Amino acid sequence: MGTVVATVKHPAYEGQKIMLCQPLAPDGQPMGRQMIAVDRVQAGPGDVVLILTEGTGIRQLFGAKLLPIRSAIVGIVDHVSSVGGDPALAAESAR
Repeated sequence: MGTVVATVKHPAYEGQKIMLCQPLAPDGQPMGRQMIAVDRVQAGPGDVVLILTEGTGIRQLFGAKLLPIRSAIVGIVDHVSSVGGDPALAAESAR
């Protein structure tokens, strides 16, 4: 959705790009609450992204034992398709 700017933040966030993200349902509609995520892949507003929210994976990604980061953008989605699914749904999700 956009970039988060904070002049005062935990040291773990220094030098990190923080994005405001909106989870999406399979049909591409907004679902649930917005979240912030540290961007590891140079995503931009409007990109559909993959967000890692699992604690051990986050710690491994950043190489730290203790970390106050709960979400990280780890991929940008180029295309979505499903086997046996509705082709219109797959096309909508891929935009």
